[in-house]
Amino acid sequence: MNNTWLTEKRKNKGLSQSQLATLVEVDRSYITRIENGRRPSVEIAQRIAVVLDFPWTKFFE
Repeated sequence: MNNTWLTEKRKNKGLSQSQLATLVEVDRSYITRIENGRRPSVEIAQRIAVVLDFPWTKFFE
């Protein structure tokens, strides 16, 4: 599963992977893995969703 929607949301907010990682307090490589299809923990999903403004449950659909 590829999370292209996540990459699009991040880019639409004008954020790099590094910037998003800093805002959600994770390593940039973790953001890369999530964008490539890895499911984040609920806690990280919630943090990303707050920053990018979408329902965190989208990660688990």
